[in-house]
Order: sequence, then C-alpha cells, then structure tokens
Amino acid sequence: MASSLAIEVASGAIIGGTSILYAAIGESFSESAGVVNLGTEGSMLVGALAGYAIAAETGNPWVGALAGAAAGGALALLHGWLVLARKANQLANGLVMLFLALGLTSLFGASYVSKESAPFTKWAIPGLSKIPALGTIFFKADPLTYLSYLLVPLSFWVLYRSAWGLKIRGVGERKEVLATYGHQVNFVQYAAVTAGGVLAGIGGAQLSTAYGHSWFENMTQGRGFVACAVVIFAARHPFKVTAGAYLFGAALALSPALQARGYGINQFMFNAMPYVLIIAVLVVLGRKRAAEQPEGLQAVFEIAPTG
Repeated sequence: MASSLAIEVASGAIIGGTSILYAAIGESFSESAGVVNLGTEGSMLVGALAGYAIAAETGNPWVGALAGAAAGGALALLHGWLVLARKANQLANGLVMLFLALGLTSLFGASYVSKESAPFTKWAIPGLSKIPALGTIFFKADPLTYLSYLLVPLSFWVLYRSAWGLKIRGVGERKEVLATYGHQVNFVQYAAVTAGGVLAGIGGAQLSTAYGHSWFENMTQGRGFVACAVVIFAARHPFKVTAGAYLFGAALALSPALQARGYGINQFMFNAMPYVLIIAVLVVLGRKRAAEQPEGLQAVFEIAPTG
C-alpha cells in the first residue's frame, strides 16, 4: 500500500512538475542574463491556450506545442523590449505581462473551455517501462515529459560549458566588460529572455495538452510564480531546478493519491500545501541565494534609500 502510494506520487511528481520544469529552466536563462521575468506565469498561460487551441484546430498536439512556444516567446520578447529598450521596471513590467496574458486568454480562450482538443498521450517506452517502480515513474509519460529529460542536461551544458552560456552569464554579471570586448549585450539579453518565454510556453502547452487535457481560465494557477521561486532557491542550476519542480509536482500529486485511497483529508489544506512548501523553502534559503545572484540581477532588487 505504502509502496504503491509512493510510486503514484513520484509518477505524478514527474508529469505534474514538467510544466514548471520547462518554465523554471527558461527563467534560469533569463535571470542568468540579468533579467527577471515575473511574466513567466503569463508566458505559461498564453502557451497553454495557444497549445490547446491550435491542437484542437489542427488535430496535431505537436503543432499545438510549437504554437505554445511561439506565444510564450512573443510575450517574453515584449517584456524584454520594455525593460531593455524602454527601461521599464523589471518586476512591475513582469506583472503587467501577466495581466495582459490573463486578459488575452480570457478573451480568446472562452470558446475552447468546453471544446475537445488533440491531446498528447502517454508512451510506454519498450523495455524501460517494465523496470520495477522506475519504469512506472519515468517511462510511462507524455512526449513533452520525455523531452524535458533531455532539456535538463542540455541546459546545463549551454549555461556552464558553452561559449554562448559564458556570454549569458557574463552579461548578467558585468555587461560593461562584455561590451568592451565587442559583444552585443542587448542581443544576448533579448535572446535569453525570449528563450525563457519559449520554454515557459512549452510548459504551458504541456499543462493543457498532456497533463490536464483541457483548457480553462487561469489554468496555470500560479505555476509560473512557483517556477520563479524554484529558480531562486536552485540558484539557476538546471539539475537543482529539476528537483524543485518535481518537489512541487509531488505535493500536487499527494492529495488525489490519498483521496483515491479513502483518506479523510481537508482538501483546502492539501491544495495550499504546495505553495506553503515553496514559501517555506524560500524563507530558509532565500537570504543565502540572494547573495549568489549575478551582480546585474542584484541591482534589480535594490531599493534606493529615501529621505
């Protein structure tokens, strides 16, 4: 009994945490380049609607996932232009992007609330899916979840082993130095922010077409903010980000798993538990992680003294 519960929760952690994983990896790129994007929630939201709507219209969830990526990237690019070219406040502008996404998805998503789409289905990988416990947890999932397994090591390599990653981290630390050597600082930041939005959009598409198999207003329910929080306590490290995303996914999966077994639980308490968990981790690790932020990112959170 306990064994089956653990496997069910672990499996739910992977599939349920994948949308947050995509968004958090994307935000890791953006923050490494010195740009905070609280509009990650908005990119996930437009990605969820675009993914579901285009999959419904074309009958192809892969086309839907591409549409989700494009929608999330477009919103992030707008955020990048406003904060980099127009010098808008990064934190306030991120919230503006979220409200813009809420308005757009409420307007254009109403007709898709009760409309069926073409969802991603779970693929059991031959051989690997037969491995006791691990097969059920990792290898009976949707295609976007499998792609996320590749995304994590690839993101680590890009950020910490490639010349492109060196530029991203360099512009986040001291963009003046990077500019001195002739690199296009704004281009690097735009690329990082847009890539972050693309990944968040894919995360939103995974949520609607592979995890929830539905669309409803504000379906991300704070997952983009959770992704931003995960990035903070994981210090933008892709493997640590993965652990944080799956931890949140496990908290989401625990409640229905217990209910299915007849446990008498307070539903509202379990609905709040994942978010309380994130807050607790931030309280414990927030101050330490703040000192590890890139220099360019620290300036975003500095408050000028008054009086």
